[in-house]
Amino acid sequence: MLSTLSISNYALIDRLEVDFNKGFTVITGETGAGKSILLGGLSLVLGKRADLSSLRVKDQKCIIEGTFRIDTYGLQNFFEENDLDYENSTVIRREILPSGKSRAFVNDTPVTLGVLSILGENLIDIHSQHQTMQLTENDFQLKLVDALANNQKRLSEYRKGLKTYRKAQKELDKLIEVQSTANKEQDYNTFLLEELEKAPLIAGVIEELEEEYEQLNNVELIMEQLSKGDQLFNDEQIGVLPLVTEMRQSLSKLVDFGSNYNDLFERVKSVLIELDDVSSELQRLQEGVEANPDQLEQVNNKLQLLYNLLKKHNVSDIAELIVIKNDLADKVFETANLDDKIISKTKGIQELQAVLEAQAVVLSKKRNSVIPQLKKKLESDLGLLGMPSASFEIKLNTAEEFTATGKDELSFLFTANRGGSYGELKKVASGGELSRIMLVIKAILAKYEKLPTIMFDEIDTGVSGEISNRMADIMKDMSVDLQVFSITHLPQVASKGNHHFKVFKTEGKERTMTNLKQLTDDERVVELAHMLSGKDLSDSALAHAKELLSASSSV
Repeated sequence: MLSTLSISNYALIDRLEVDFNKGFTVITGETGAGKSILLGGLSLVLGKRADLSSLRVKDQKCIIEGTFRIDTYGLQNFFEENDLDYENSTVIRREILPSGKSRAFVNDTPVTLGVLSILGENLIDIHSQHQTMQLTENDFQLKLVDALANNQKRLSEYRKGLKTYRKAQKELDKLIEVQSTANKEQDYNTFLLEELEKAPLIAGVIEELEEEYEQLNNVELIMEQLSKGDQLFNDEQIGVLPLVTEMRQSLSKLVDFGSNYNDLFERVKSVLIELDDVSSELQRLQEGVEANPDQLEQVNNKLQLLYNLLKKHNVSDIAELIVIKNDLADKVFETANLDDKIISKTKGIQELQAVLEAQAVVLSKKRNSVIPQLKKKLESDLGLLGMPSASFEIKLNTAEEFTATGKDELSFLFTANRGGSYGELKKVASGGELSRIMLVIKAILAKYEKLPTIMFDEIDTGVSGEISNRMADIMKDMSVDLQVFSITHLPQVASKGNHHFKVFKTEGKERTMTNLKQLTDDERVVELAHMLSGKDLSDSALAHAKELLSASSSV
């Protein structure tokens, strides 16, 4: 419920603050007094875009603030999802700066216009000529049928399933697309993988093979030098080992003549042990070295294979080749298993589809069960509003694809004349007829849905007399369960309000200002009399106004 509206520096409004109550509130005023300005300001609070033309004084900011009672609206999840502080009495503030930028706040937390617009839709339903055209849209008509069928919970479950189904369908399409591309690359990837798997991809392998290649390629030089070394160690005349052995024997005779001789002997002895070990290693290496052309060719082939792979894949070491091999193995495996994934995903989609089909059937049955009741209610209520021959033809047809509302296509046809041809509302109903139909539909929805505050903007245009009385009765009846506003030019409607506000202009020395005030009982009599007879008040107009108010209060 809208409890307070504050507007400053907006269009013709300098500063305005007004409190509202529950029930039926009527707003009247002469043409051009600024009722549209009031609606425009309220629309900004609800998320409508603004520009500099909104500013009354161009170098000052415009501030519009609305306070709403929302404790019965069930919006706690919305506030939590958007990281907003929930308050039963929520304040929405909109600021338009002289720079042209605007800011929006919910309970002092900044929000985007998108979030504000969604919240606004849950707070106030402003009915205008534009929204009357919404009546001609299939989705709105189906919403009416679903309200009577109590399909809200079923639709919620269906839409959750539809979201899962569509997500799974997208995943399947992606898998099929990947498979199509992968199949084209599979043979080449398999070839590359097999080529890498044949290569000895081990860290350090190139260095080891290069060392082995150098040894095999220079085997004669190695054998020659090892033999020469062995000869230098073991030759009986000049060999290192015989000479050092002879030295050791000579020094052994001096060990008893002092520690310095003994130390020298030990050092020569150690040298002889090391030299003997080196000699043994030389002999061992000689025994292990032999010419092996076949092994040389194999080592060379392995090296060339690795060199070619490094060049082919444009990498610098074996580690990078190993990464490429693993990636190729994953691709080949994934491609080989795509068929299984596609089969599994298709089966899952078929199961989801079966559930959706069943849910859509239930939705359709519930809708069909209430269509006769809806048709009767619409025609009966419109008969009371001066359309006694109004008739509807409402049918459901099955669609091929799943939609957000199931698999039903609604045919909602209308004729205002007995025996007339049925047609779509937007083609056969006049503006006045559409307004009355919309009022009846809103009244029906109010019985079955928790609607927000409703503001009717001159929905009674084009009607008068007894019909306007009945339209007012419908709005007042709606206001038992929700806050209802009506901007009206008709005294019959204005007299039915629980609360009556008047929009008016005041002429200052330099500018004109729009104001809004709540009327006292006496002021209401005068306002209704003006609406009945114009500027010149007559005793009969005042009497008629009192009669209207008296009749309304006694209902």
